Amino acid sequence: MPTFVVVTFNSSIMAKKKKAVKAKEPIRLRFKELANGNKSLYLDTYRDGKRSYEFLKLYLIPETNEEAKMRNANTLQAANSIKAQKIIELTNGEAGISKNSTRSKMLLMDWMRYYSEHKLKTGQSAAFHIQIDKAIKHLIKYKGEDITMKEVDKAYCIGFIDYLNNAKRKDGKPMAKVTTAGYFRCLNCALNLAVKEEIIPYNPISKINSDDRIKIPESTREYLTVEEVKKLIAEKCINEPTKQAYLFSCFCGLRLGDIQALTWGDIILDGTQYRARIVMKKTQKTLYLPLSDEALKWMPERGEAKDTDKVFHLPYPTYINVVLKTWAQNCGITKTVTFHTARHTFATMMLTLGADLYTTSKLLGHTQVKTTQIYAKIVDKKKDEAVNLVNEIFK
Repeated sequence: MPTFVVVTFNSSIMAKKKKAVKAKEPIRLRFKELANGNKSLYLDTYRDGKRSYEFLKLYLIPETNEEAKMRNANTLQAANSIKAQKIIELTNGEAGISKNSTRSKMLLMDWMRYYSEHKLKTGQSAAFHIQIDKAIKHLIKYKGEDITMKEVDKAYCIGFIDYLNNAKRKDGKPMAKVTTAGYFRCLNCALNLAVKEEIIPYNPISKINSDDRIKIPESTREYLTVEEVKKLIAEKCINEPTKQAYLFSCFCGLRLGDIQALTWGDIILDGTQYRARIVMKKTQKTLYLPLSDEALKWMPERGEAKDTDKVFHLPYPTYINVVLKTWAQNCGITKTVTFHTARHTFATMMLTLGADLYTTSKLLGHTQVKTTQIYAKIVDKKKDEAVNLVNEIFK
């Protein structure tokens, strides 16, 4: 008779589960301590035995108050969103997945023309629309009309930089730096929109070192001093609404397009503080801008105007420039005064009077503080010049 052996198992051994192994992320968010106490955020990518780093130009600040904590939370959220997008791009690339492989066959010139019309329809100035069209002509001269979006890589963009750096005007003289920078900016902005619309996976210009790109010279930010603003206030102008709107901008920083769109219903009394509700044409962001007494002084009388009526009734932009030029010349101001000079004047005035960079950035409606830093450099230069005035006294 066969012998049966009964084998017993420890139920606790059978029930024991393997520990879940957490997959390591190929990209990690890290930070580097800076000398000023801030922390610079960067992405640490490790793949196939190779490590690379990408600094995000995002910074955590010391959390000395609730506002600082909120800013850091928003910064971390933005950094983690970038990290998540980078992981998706990395894994999709390794798996051979590309949502936009078909759409990237679109011709670059077709996309640039679409971008030009898109900016015009979304409230961008006609001048920028014209600038994009001129950039298109130079792109065609550079490599022709048959370049696809897929072919616009880092090498193509570097080549376009070299082309612009050596480009000539009709009279044979080198093209101005501000002009070449404008054309390069058109391409960069168009490619950024192409990424957003999933035409291409990333903007190849982002792979080019910042120092190698064409930048608008900082000296092109013309602004007026307090003394020059006082001269304009005292001088008569051939078009009073233009004078009012320009000085209003000097004291609140609004662009011409935003001032033209301003209605009486947008002027809100918040307690004892008047504010202007602005949907900024350039960024489409809603801004509740506090208005100083000096800014309010240059608004016309409302009278019987409805909420839907415009605050300022201005002539055509081309005539506005004629008015400003004549007005400035009558004041003895030799600077090139355009309406945008008023916005630059407001920014430098705020920083000179002691407003911090972050607050000034918010008043201007900038999406990034680094956009405002140019004005801080202007103010620092003014401080250097003021200090060095003493050198002349003791010579």
